[in-house]
Amino acid sequence: MANHPSALKRARQNEVRRLRNRAVKSRVRNVIKEVRQAAAESTDTTAAEKLNLAKSAIGKASKKGVIHKRSAARKISRLTKLVNSQKA
Repeated sequence: MANHPSALKRARQNEVRRLRNRAVKSRVRNVIKEVRQAAAESTDTTAAEKLNLAKSAIGKASKKGVIHKRSAARKISRLTKLVNSQKA
């Protein structure tokens, strides 16, 4: 464990950020799962609505730096492609 005051503060900050990031990542995983389930049930309107919620959650996670912007773009792209393929 850290001994210097600055290192102790850094450890506290890292712990708070770790928990916050974990919550955001969990939210992203859950919305992705919801989109996939809606697409599997082939309900077009529900899947499209869930996709919009997922895009929002993924974009926010990217903006906060929890996930990389290219990773976010890839996730959004794959989900969009999945939903669009279900419509056809």
